[in-house]
Amino acid sequence: MKPSKSERDKLIAAACAAQTHARCSFSRFPVGAAALGASGRIYPGCNIESPTLILHTCAERAAIFNAISHGEKSIVAISTVARTALPCGFCRQAILEFLVPDAPVYSLLADPRTGKRRLVTTSALKLMPFAYTSKQMKARLK
Repeated sequence: MKPSKSERDKLIAAACAAQTHARCSFSRFPVGAAALGASGRIYPGCNIESPTLILHTCAERAAIFNAISHGEKSIVAISTVARTALPCGFCRQAILEFLVPDAPVYSLLADPRTGKRRLVTTSALKLMPFAYTSKQMKARLK
């Protein structure tokens, strides 16, 4: 199920709103995300850094886990917003594992210093073409 343009725009707006809650005093790189559940509900998430710099949570995983912890059974799209980055490797794996296979990934690259904005639309499989999936877990060596 591909989201409508209206749903996509609401998802991106929710990611932008979530970005304002980012706790990133070390990297100074705020990221917001929002996951769209099959129910139509949107779940926000933001990056949260810890003082040790090892126990941080990325915005994408925060949004996905928010959806799951609220009982969402299926996530059909995700949106991120950051100055210059698409989802990291950890988040790409989580997106692949927790979203429906052909779910769109909308990444808004928005630089507040220049005002430039660019929307990159892709999918989990395109972000991580050789990803480790449940297919490998089920495979058996002969």
